[in-house]
Amino acid sequence: MESVFSYIIGLGAAVMMPIIFTILGVCIGIKFSKALSSGLRVGVGFVGLSVITALLTSSLGPALARVVEIYGLELQVFDMGWPAAASVAYNTLVGSFIIPVCLGVNLVLLLLGCTRTVNIDLWNYWHFAFIGAVAYFMTDSLLWGFFAAIVCYIITLVLADLTAERFQKFYPGMEGISIPQPFCQGFMPFAVVINKALDYVPGINKVNIDSEGMKKKFGLFGEPLFLGVLIGIIIGCLACESWQAVVDNIPGTLGLGIKMGAVMELIPRITSLFIEGLKPISEATRELIAKKFGADKKFYIGMSPALVIGHPTTLVVSLLLIPVTLVMAVLLPGNQFLPLASLAGMFYVFVMVLPYTGGNVLRSLIVGLVVLAIGLYFVTWMAPDFTSAAHSVALAHPDDASVRVPGGFEAGALDFASSPLSMLIYSSMKYLKLIGAGILCVITLALVLWNRKNINK
Repeated sequence: MESVFSYIIGLGAAVMMPIIFTILGVCIGIKFSKALSSGLRVGVGFVGLSVITALLTSSLGPALARVVEIYGLELQVFDMGWPAAASVAYNTLVGSFIIPVCLGVNLVLLLLGCTRTVNIDLWNYWHFAFIGAVAYFMTDSLLWGFFAAIVCYIITLVLADLTAERFQKFYPGMEGISIPQPFCQGFMPFAVVINKALDYVPGINKVNIDSEGMKKKFGLFGEPLFLGVLIGIIIGCLACESWQAVVDNIPGTLGLGIKMGAVMELIPRITSLFIEGLKPISEATRELIAKKFGADKKFYIGMSPALVIGHPTTLVVSLLLIPVTLVMAVLLPGNQFLPLASLAGMFYVFVMVLPYTGGNVLRSLIVGLVVLAIGLYFVTWMAPDFTSAAHSVALAHPDDASVRVPGGFEAGALDFASSPLSMLIYSSMKYLKLIGAGILCVITLALVLWNRKNINK
């Protein structure tokens, strides 16, 4: 079984999603050719997003590493990035069986009427494997590892149901879709609370500028494309030791700016492929549910947040927060984590924030500052146990260089270690042990029963 599921995971989202969508489309009555076309568009979207993310990482990574070297910003927790974190998560005993276990839990909850979400975002199951792997190595118990993963999975399904209608209303073309990804959903409560609190702050409560408003107010200077070029040039200049080095490196600096601008411009165009692929599946699903169960019955297809990271507000705010997060990491007392490899995942912080801030750039930026500041501490606190998991996987897979932790450092990653949901489960089990596990059971059961009550209404 471990070999089978390792093989499935190894296919990657770009291969898995076309297969899943084709099978799903045929099952709900779509012609094979149309279902295959939808699946391929989603697969191509993942490929395009992977290429753009790689461009961002390969362009920005060396410049940021140079900034760290020049200004002596090295801290004790090494940023492994989400691909390495996913590799660590999937290459543990918990990760090997996470797909069948979580699919089984999803099926049981659907049959009991406790969720509306069918989570087919199999690749992102690594988030559940991650918290399960950390709990496994922390407690030296496989049972507690699966307990942590299942609790995280169930809470995420409930949050996906809770936020689905607001998500669909804010993002065009996402009818019938929910986001059962714990990293995104973990920041949603912060967005609700902070957004409400900002209603009472004089001055800020009057500012209502979204991405379109920025374009109207600032013209070219408010467009993600221009901001990408500008931030890229600024980072390129900071990566030079002197003004003479800046002059000598003008071609490289301008090239970095253009590449950053390209990322900002191409991400929305690529994510439009997801919408094209999802539309036939989504429409056919709604028609089938209405026919079989009535028009008032709802089910959601749980999908990756990659579908909507191309929103202009997400791009603008993420871009602005990249240099700010580096500064915060150095200045915050007690923090030992310096995000570098993880910065490419910054876009995913805001997927479930924007529906609650209404796409307001200033409010989204404030929410981002708060959650990232807290997230840096979360990564620092979890680092020792994540390092244990990474060392164990590295011993079992000596040829995989991505999971090796450099000597003298601990391991960390912004995604999913910085999520409040991850920290809730981790801290409850680490510091409160059996009492913490009991509290998690009560919270999870209460959320499930509350969700079932809402569904029955």
